[in-house]
Amino acid sequence: MPHQDQDTSLRHRLGRTIRTPIGVTALTACLMVALVAVFGPVLFGDQAARIDTDAINQGSSAAHLLGTDQLGRDIAARVVVATRLTLRLTLLAAVIGVGGGLLLGVAPAVVGRRLGRLISATVGVLVAFPGLLFLLFLATIFGVGSTGAVFAVGLAMVPPMARLVQNLTASIAGSDYVAAARILGVGRFQLVVRHLLPNIAEPSVLFATQAAGSILVAFSGLSFLGLGVQPPEYDWGRLLNEQLNRIYVNPAAALAPGAAVVLTGLMFGLVGEVLAQAGGRRAPQAREATLQQQVKPQDATAPDGDDGALVRARDLRVTFPGGRQAVRGISLSIGVGEAVGLVGESGSGKSLTALALADLVPHPGRVFADTLRFDGQDLRADPRLGTELAMVFQDPMASLNPALRVGRQLAEVAEVHLGATRAQATARAVDRLGAVRIPSPERRARQRPHEYSGGMRQRAVIAMGLMGEPQLIIADEPTTALDVAVQQQVLDLLAEVREDSGAALLLISHDLAVVAQVCERVLVMYGGLIVEDLPVAQLTGCAAHPYTRALVGAVPTMATDPGIELATIPGRPPEPGEAGAGCPFAPRCERARERCHDDAPELAGFGPGRQVACWYPVDAVTAGAPDRATSHGAEATS
Repeated sequence: MPHQDQDTSLRHRLGRTIRTPIGVTALTACLMVALVAVFGPVLFGDQAARIDTDAINQGSSAAHLLGTDQLGRDIAARVVVATRLTLRLTLLAAVIGVGGGLLLGVAPAVVGRRLGRLISATVGVLVAFPGLLFLLFLATIFGVGSTGAVFAVGLAMVPPMARLVQNLTASIAGSDYVAAARILGVGRFQLVVRHLLPNIAEPSVLFATQAAGSILVAFSGLSFLGLGVQPPEYDWGRLLNEQLNRIYVNPAAALAPGAAVVLTGLMFGLVGEVLAQAGGRRAPQAREATLQQQVKPQDATAPDGDDGALVRARDLRVTFPGGRQAVRGISLSIGVGEAVGLVGESGSGKSLTALALADLVPHPGRVFADTLRFDGQDLRADPRLGTELAMVFQDPMASLNPALRVGRQLAEVAEVHLGATRAQATARAVDRLGAVRIPSPERRARQRPHEYSGGMRQRAVIAMGLMGEPQLIIADEPTTALDVAVQQQVLDLLAEVREDSGAALLLISHDLAVVAQVCERVLVMYGGLIVEDLPVAQLTGCAAHPYTRALVGAVPTMATDPGIELATIPGRPPEPGEAGAGCPFAPRCERARERCHDDAPELAGFGPGRQVACWYPVDAVTAGAPDRATSHGAEATS
C-alpha cells in the first residue's frame, strides 16, 4: 500500500510539473522528436535513398527544401531519417554510461574497504584524464563503426557519472538509518535500492539526462571524424561531414544536421529538469506530502479552538532520518499583533520551530503536528502561506542573490504572489525600500547586495517581506551580525513595521536584552522543548525555570559588579535527538532531584499568563522550591 501511495504521489507531481512552462516545452519537444524518429524513415525513407543524377548538388528549392547531395539525394529527408539511428545509438551509449557509473559509484559504499578504495582511486584517475583524449583512445581500441562508437562514448561517460554517484552516496552511507540497516542485516542489493539510490535520485537523473545530450554531441563528433557510423548508414554527424565542404555554397545543408544535434541536446536537458523536479525529493514537495498525511478527518471542519490566535501549534515535531527529533512536541500560540520572543542556546530548536511554521524545514526533515494553524487555515492540508508571512533570516547576504539587483529581487515577490506587472512590481519595490528607510531607494534598487552595508541588507530583507501584507513576521537572529548602533536601527524598524501593519512578530534571538526590548512574551526552548512561557516583564528576576534563570544570570548588565565572575551553566546542551527519560535540563540543573531524571515534566500553568515545565520551579516571591508534583498529587486526592 505505501508503494502504491508513492506511485500515486509521483504521478501527481509529474503531472503538475508537466503543466509548467518548462514541462510543456519539454513534452512538446519529446513528442516532436519521437514522432520524427518513428515515422520519419517510413515517410521519407525512399526519398532519402533515391539517387537522382539530374539533381546533384542543387541548392534549396521547393522540391528539395535543403537541397541535394553529391548523388542527388534529398538532404532534408536524410536529416529526418537519420533521427532514428542517431537517437538509438545515443540512448544505447547513455545506458552504458549511466549503468556503469551507477555500479562503480555505489560500489565503494557496499564492498570492502580495500576494494572500495581501489575503485575510488581508479575512477579518480579516469576523471583526471582529459575526456576527449580518453574518448579517442577508446574509439581506437573498439575500432571504427557504430558498435565501437557506442561502447567508446558510453564508457567515456562512466567515470564522471561514477564520481558524482560516489560523492552523493558517501554523504548518504554515513547516515544513521544506513548504519541501522547494516546492523539489521539488510542485503547489499536492498541497501542500494532502498537507502542509497532513492536519496540520490534527483541529481543522478538530472546528470544522466544532461549526459545524454553530451553523448549525442560526442557520438556525432565521432561520426563527423569518420570513426562512428559508416556508409551506407548515416547519422547527423556523418551528414554534417558530407555537407561541410559546401557550407559556403549551400549553408542550410550543412547547418541542418548541426542544428538537429543542438536542439535535441537541449531537449535532453529540459527532460532532465522536469524529471528531477517531479521525481526528486525536493524539500517543499516532501514536506507537503508529509503534512498531508497527518490530516485527521475531523480537522477539516473543526476550528480546533484558535480563540483568536493567529498561529497555533500543538504537539509540533520536526524529525530527521535516524529517528532524531530536533523539535520534540511543542505547543505554542501567537496572538494577532503580538510580539513573542523565542530564546535558548544554540541547538535548542528555535530556528527549526520557525521554519516549521513557515513550511521551510529543509529536506530530509519532516514536520508532524496534531494542530498547525495560521489565521484559521490548517497548514497540514495546505502549507502555502503566500504573502501573509514574512521571514527575516540571520544572514541577509545569504538571503539575497548576489547576481541580481536588489530591486529586481523584491519585485519578483509582487510579480509571483500578487500578479503585478513588471512596472508595478518595480514601483512597489522602490516604495518598500523607502518604507524601511533606505536612502535614495530608486538608486539603491538598481544596486546589487554587495553594494549595501550590513544594516541596509537587513533592511532590504525586511522590505522584501513587506512586499505583501504580512500578518506574521518571523525574524531569526536579525541583529546578530550587526554593531550596536545598527542593531538599534533594525529593532526600531521592526517596531515601526509592526505599528504600521499590525503584524505579529516572532523574534528568535539569544540576546535577552533585545527580546526584552521588543517582545511582550517570551518562550524559552531547551532540548527541542519549550520549558517556560512568561511575560517579558517577569523575565528578569521572576523566571520560574532554573534554565531561564541561568540564561538571565549569564548576561551582564550595567549594574553588574565587574569584580564578580559571571554565572555559567555547567555541562553542555543535548544534541538534536538526544532525548532521555527525564527532564532534558536535569543533568545541568542544580535543583534536580531523582524524579527529574526519571520523568519529563509537561508545560503547565504557573500563575496568570505563565507556564513552566519543571517539577521544582523557582517561586517568584520566596525563591523557594515548591514541589509541583506534591501539589498536583494533593489536588488529585481532593
